[in-house]
Amino acid sequence: MEQTEQLKLVFLNDVHVALGAKMVPFAGYSMPVLYTNLIQEHLAVRNSVGVFDVSHMGEFVVKGERATEFLQYVTSNDVAALYDGKVQYSCLPNDKGGIVDDLLIYRRSENEYFVVVNASNIEKDWNWMQSHNTFGVEMQNISDGISLFAVQGPKGVATMQKLTDLDLGSMEYYTFKEGTVAGIENVLIATTGYTGAGGMEVYVKNEDAKTMWDAIFAAGAEFGIVPVGLGARDTLRTEMGYCLYGNDIDDTTSPIEAGLGWITKFNKEFVNSAFHKQIKENGPTKKLVAFEMVDRGIPRQHYEIMDATGNIIGEVTSGTQSPSLNKGIGLGYVAKEFSKLGTEVYINIRNKYLKAQVVKLPFLK
Repeated sequence: MEQTEQLKLVFLNDVHVALGAKMVPFAGYSMPVLYTNLIQEHLAVRNSVGVFDVSHMGEFVVKGERATEFLQYVTSNDVAALYDGKVQYSCLPNDKGGIVDDLLIYRRSENEYFVVVNASNIEKDWNWMQSHNTFGVEMQNISDGISLFAVQGPKGVATMQKLTDLDLGSMEYYTFKEGTVAGIENVLIATTGYTGAGGMEVYVKNEDAKTMWDAIFAAGAEFGIVPVGLGARDTLRTEMGYCLYGNDIDDTTSPIEAGLGWITKFNKEFVNSAFHKQIKENGPTKKLVAFEMVDRGIPRQHYEIMDATGNIIGEVTSGTQSPSLNKGIGLGYVAKEFSKLGTEVYINIRNKYLKAQVVKLPFLK
């Protein structure tokens, strides 16, 4: 019998177990998927504040005189548009027309960047970036030493503001500051998020993680703060139409097909840029669309998307029952001619063809 690979544990694993979290394997880690009830956790983030431990994510430091030049070449977005304290969403294009990973780039200075990648792709991304490092930049993989808490929801900033003198309220979307938070020095705090509910993401060294976790929950007590698992993280990001690597984008999907043209800038050369430029100019043959169920039913990943006559025109990549809207919603790739807003499509749910309609993102306005 083959040996199953040992799951990695986030630094506060014991805290989640003690809280009664249901732990599941995710991206090579044992992760909390649920603490109490998915709908309650989801609505806590939409209406007040909840905390995700997403310490499984990967963090690289990229520095050197040609750091900007290097990141311009390996990522699709325009790194030159960044300024100190600004964050950018981007992706690493591969040489086959797909995506190695999507990632966040934090500019600390012209010669130093902090890069955040998906947990399942840490080694893959590291190797890919290193293979293109002909720019003499220094890279450090600090993933195993960093804990990351996403304090998400309309009361997220108010919760964190109690713990620091940094002015968090004036921070624009997709910016970051570094300073003392909860008495801990050199904390990086950002307004990125993956829920569309507002809030902050807090990067801290593992040795300070428990202190920070406890401080956040004490600060958020008046707002009814709760820990939130990956289950609600998925329903929250789906309501916003945010892509999840491995579901909606992967090694075979072009950012243009995935509706990520806005992070694919052709005012510079990047890995395989000519290929993506051609897709943009010719128009993609398939597109990632958002759809809402008209008939009652929950679309799930890999369910077939059909036209009115029963032909398969695509596949669901992400789908769920939206706790905020109380209806089935999903994302999926379809042939281009079915991608117009308002187009009727059908989802094959247990051999029943249930009606859905192509809609504009985000689902939750």
